Amino acid sequence: MGSKVHVKVEFTGGFTGTGITDSGYKVKIGSDGAVPYDLLLMSLVSCLHATFLDILNKKKIDFTSADIEVWGEKREQVPTTLKICEMKIGIKGVDLSHRSSVEKSFELATKCCSVYKTVSSVAEIVWEVNFD
Repeated sequence: MGSKVHVKVEFTGGFTGTGITDSGYKVKIGSDGAVPYDLLLMSLVSCLHATFLDILNKKKIDFTSADIEVWGEKREQVPTTLKICEMKIGIKGVDLSHRSSVEKSFELATKCCSVYKTVSSVAEIVWEVNFD
């Protein structure tokens, strides 16, 4: 059996709530916080980045920082699942000799990331890695 994940979301009046992780971390959700697709895109990016880091650590490749922007377009028909996601990945502080390996590592991360695999089952995902 796979590992279990758990969160609790408490709603107080309408669409205002707080997501609470088992470690006690809280996220505002709803009309005064993140809405469902915000959370989905953040989940996609954070899972993909964690997978990417694992791969780079095994290759002993370092960089100073990364920023990932993601845009999603929803279908018009119900259910309005994502139709396409576009990602721009900015990597800073990587040695020039490692750039090709970093790009290949990101591509490998897309094949290993569980949230990426879940989202890509309903949406086309396109991405590009840029170096600063």
